[in-house]
Amino acid sequence: MRKKIALLASVVAVAFSSCNTNNNDDYSWVKKGIDVATHQLLLTANEIDGTEKLPRSIWIGYDMDFLKQQLERCESTFVDSLRAYPSADRLGKRRLCSVYDWTSGFFPGSLWYTYELTNNKAVKDQAIKYTNLLNPVRHYTGTHDLGFMINCSYGNALRLAPNDTIPAVMIETANNLCGRFDDSIDAIRSWDFGTWNFPVIIDNMMNLDLLFTVSKMTGNPKYTDLSLRHADKTIDHHFRPDFTCWHVVSYNADGTVERKQTHQGKNDDSSWSRGQAWAVYGYVSCYRETGEKKYLDFATNIADMIMAKVQTEDAIPYWDYDAPVGPETPRDASAASITASALIEMSTMVPNGEKYFNYAEKILKSLSSDAYLATPGENEGYILMHSTGSLPNGSEIDVPLNYADYYYMESLKRYMDLKGISYNELS
Repeated sequence: MRKKIALLASVVAVAFSSCNTNNNDDYSWVKKGIDVATHQLLLTANEIDGTEKLPRSIWIGYDMDFLKQQLERCESTFVDSLRAYPSADRLGKRRLCSVYDWTSGFFPGSLWYTYELTNNKAVKDQAIKYTNLLNPVRHYTGTHDLGFMINCSYGNALRLAPNDTIPAVMIETANNLCGRFDDSIDAIRSWDFGTWNFPVIIDNMMNLDLLFTVSKMTGNPKYTDLSLRHADKTIDHHFRPDFTCWHVVSYNADGTVERKQTHQGKNDDSSWSRGQAWAVYGYVSCYRETGEKKYLDFATNIADMIMAKVQTEDAIPYWDYDAPVGPETPRDASAASITASALIEMSTMVPNGEKYFNYAEKILKSLSSDAYLATPGENEGYILMHSTGSLPNGSEIDVPLNYADYYYMESLKRYMDLKGISYNELS
């Protein structure tokens, strides 16, 4: 079935290329995005050399009254549950993370995509160096985010610079991720903190790609089978009738639902923007790997919901679809870049694919504009501006985020593949 999907994708790609590409097309925005990315990534790689850490965001403070306004709460009973307010000497400076941070794989992954697009050897050298930094993660069992950490780094290395050491790292990590699966619940446990019995967050759909990759690598279907059980459980309980999703669903030991809520959205019943992006991306991946129409239908329904609910002129969503909108309401470029990547891939799978491709192109053009794309040498070395990490927790509000950069580069790669253009052809 995967061969049929690949064939369909290639046919659609040719159709898109022939219909959408002509000598008058202006791809200067694509070249600008890649050039900025190359400059920023190499700048950052050199500046953090020797720290044994990776870039995540920048340090920024927050105003409690603004948080209350965005959350539409009058009381001040909530606190910054994740991080303390940064010291004055850190404000506005690059924020680094350890290899065990859930975002650690995105910087090497961005380097890999940029190398793939440009064939720049200096970028490749840095991609190898920062990927190797993550080798100890293969022994780590304390998170569900192993797919983000290893598939984005080692998974791209496997495609672009394969060697004999990579499969062992990926298999060991996949086995650790499988160790978080509960047969009675039919899901992979997300967090090991909080008062939940067995929390599963929508983000977890993104970690399934590691298991799909290892299943193909080893020829062992258990990794895919486990992934699909998790995906099916998520379909059953994470989504509302309008295809928006809760952020967190916690299960009792017998697999029944304990409670549904948010940790990063406006409130339990709101639609946290990045969560909706994780959802559509995850089910596009499930269809790619299985050919089962139910996953494509589900992804299409989520995509249609996103396109209907995001009413901003530039298609970059606010941090939550239900946030009170004002001049200072933060956007989330990370949600936009994830959505764009998913919809570009999905556009090759459905008969009306051009609708989704055009929407993704609109997102990419917005992200590649001066409103979101950094000026080289600024933005503490990150590619994109204006993402939001966890507003209710006073964390990373209106800042660059390494995963926004990663999915932006992935989106550009997918876009260029469908358009049939290469970096060397761009003027």
